[in-house]
Amino acid sequence: MAREVYVDQDVCIGCGLCESLVPAVFRLNDAGVSEAYDQEGADEKSVQEAIDSCPVNCIHWR
Repeated sequence: MAREVYVDQDVCIGCGLCESLVPAVFRLNDAGVSEAYDQEGADEKSVQEAIDSCPVNCIHWR
């Protein structure tokens, strides 16, 4: 993946939608919010789908 994805954990509500869409990139951490733990886990198109699906718009490209 050419770009890096990150999750604004102050905004994340921990719904798990990104994890269910792209489990190779996203997971819920011990605090119950999402994190991007594997930048190379999926292609940009799949990650973009998770970004577009996030109900609180907390996933972004850097």
